[in-house]
Amino acid sequence: MWPRSLFASTCLVGHHDAVRPLWITIRLALALATAGCGSASGPSIAADSASTSPSGTPTAEAASATASPSLAAASAPAPARASASTGRWKPRVGQTWQWQLSGRLDLTVPAEVYDVDLFTTTAAQVAALHKAGRKVICYLNAGAQEDFRADSGRYPKSVLGKELDGWPGEHWVDVRRWDLLSPILTDRMKMCRDKGFDGVEPDNLEAYANDSGFSLTAADQLAFNRRVADLAHRHGLAVGLKNDVDQAEQLQPSFDFAVNEECAQYAECARLSVFITAGKPVFHVEYDLSPAQFCPATKKLRFASMRKHLDLDAWRSVCP
Repeated sequence: MWPRSLFASTCLVGHHDAVRPLWITIRLALALATAGCGSASGPSIAADSASTSPSGTPTAEAASATASPSLAAASAPAPARASASTGRWKPRVGQTWQWQLSGRLDLTVPAEVYDVDLFTTTAAQVAALHKAGRKVICYLNAGAQEDFRADSGRYPKSVLGKELDGWPGEHWVDVRRWDLLSPILTDRMKMCRDKGFDGVEPDNLEAYANDSGFSLTAADQLAFNRRVADLAHRHGLAVGLKNDVDQAEQLQPSFDFAVNEECAQYAECARLSVFITAGKPVFHVEYDLSPAQFCPATKKLRFASMRKHLDLDAWRSVCP
């Protein structure tokens, strides 16, 4: 794990997946905005941190809520199923993709879909990708609070659980408290929409399978994930299921695509085929395996697979 002080001067964007502690993350410090990371001309675009978090202060509800998690979950409105919005982007099986969450945003990568950070990517950069014929997905953390995000203070202490294993400064949130989390996530979805993104990749949708500090059930996680998907759809965004392979079959109807890390490494890829059968793509990466080790299998499954560096910079090696 690199020290936080390093990232105040390297213009790198944060990413992680807490399910497997061997995975490495690049963390974005609050001082990024003063690190000289301006946008660049030419084929590469620098991630610009001038855009801040969604506007607004903690709601009175967030500041004063004392209801128990079980009561809040019971009183929260039931999530609606995703509607077949004609205006929403519908990702296709067979589309190529690029996932870049660190370094300078490279527009020369011949990929049809880009997945980039919500906070550090500007509307101008999204527009440039659109001009180049790309669709663009925003990455955001839905299931955990990151203390380096400008809106981190909006999370009430009552919803913060244990730190994610291996990631200091990041805490699981109580996914049962939709009443307190929805205003924050709504503003993030608005930011994603207003910057012109086509879809969203909400991270950390597996709190129930981790030591979160809360007694979460699979049913709690299903309810939260469906609410996140519905929220994205109501903002006109396609939404991807990030990992959570164990619940893929149940959640597929609510999501438009899947984003997966290392399903070949852990022999889980076949369980994501429910997305392909439904005409929805699976965007997949491996970090340790070589393409020769996973491409033959994932090609048969019709996944969009590639190998990436652990820091998710611009480099990639796609399956032939």
